[in-house]
Amino acid sequence: MTNIKPMVSVIIPAYNAAQFLPAAIASVQEQTFSDWELLIINDGSTDDTVAVVRQYQETDNCIHLIHQLNRGVSTARNLGIEKSKGQIIAFLDADDQWLPDKLQQHLQHFQSNSRLGVSFAQVEILTQTGEPTGQVSSSRLTDLKPKYLLSENPTTTTSNWVVRKEVFSQVGGFSPDMSYSEDLEWLLRVICTGDWEIAGINQVLTRYRTSSAGLSSNLYRMETGWNQLVEKAKVYAPQLVENHFALAQALHLRYLARRAFRLKLPAAVGVDFMSRALVSDWRLLFHQPRRSLLTLVAVFGSLVMEKIFFSRRDAKKEIN
Repeated sequence: MTNIKPMVSVIIPAYNAAQFLPAAIASVQEQTFSDWELLIINDGSTDDTVAVVRQYQETDNCIHLIHQLNRGVSTARNLGIEKSKGQIIAFLDADDQWLPDKLQQHLQHFQSNSRLGVSFAQVEILTQTGEPTGQVSSSRLTDLKPKYLLSENPTTTTSNWVVRKEVFSQVGGFSPDMSYSEDLEWLLRVICTGDWEIAGINQVLTRYRTSSAGLSSNLYRMETGWNQLVEKAKVYAPQLVENHFALAQALHLRYLARRAFRLKLPAAVGVDFMSRALVSDWRLLFHQPRRSLLTLVAVFGSLVMEKIFFSRRDAKKEIN
């Protein structure tokens, strides 16, 4: 690496990401703001990830490759932060992309507010194959409070984050023992300090590829990750957890129910999440009532249709 200190350090964790890295790297190179370094953290890849990065390094000395054993995305991001030279840290997952004015818009956002620690924006949702879905994130952008971050992640993805490096110096990095909700736990830690604001820009600046992981077991791992978040939050925000746990859990379970439905998982998975959401806090029906009622109808309606389908199929088998 050179000794020149860029304004922005871009960190891409990469594990077997050879297929997606070219588009991600190109979206960084196409930024209208050019004072950046790109740190690609190879997390023990076994595909052509290293070869792909080496090819880009031949023509761009702002791109640096750092290796670690396969220890997960949190450790990879933490290593990138440790090795970074910029005052500003921007994360990008290997299968996501930025719009060209991403960094410029966020730097202007920081200039307008000295207490802004984490800047994010709206996100365009892509399919697993990278095609636009027409969906754009609709989360709250301003006036974020700890109780909101206990249950839902308004930033959608770390690819959406641009962060002052000094925030990491104060609150530490990502929890290496977490594989799910590690981003939400970090945001919660930041906002609970009371020293930094987290705020978004009302503009799409990141393109986020939906996960191809459609197994119900992955959703239950996400629930386990959220439970880990709660246990950590009990240490630095015990009153927050005590006052808001029931509704926060209900909101998170509702999110998992919606995700199960969208992924077309067995209906029982969505019903399980939504049923436990209502048991956790029935007030969920009055919190974003349209979303709650639509999720309720979707998952239970799916169960009814599934039972009808299997009943007819079994009847046909008996006839044959």
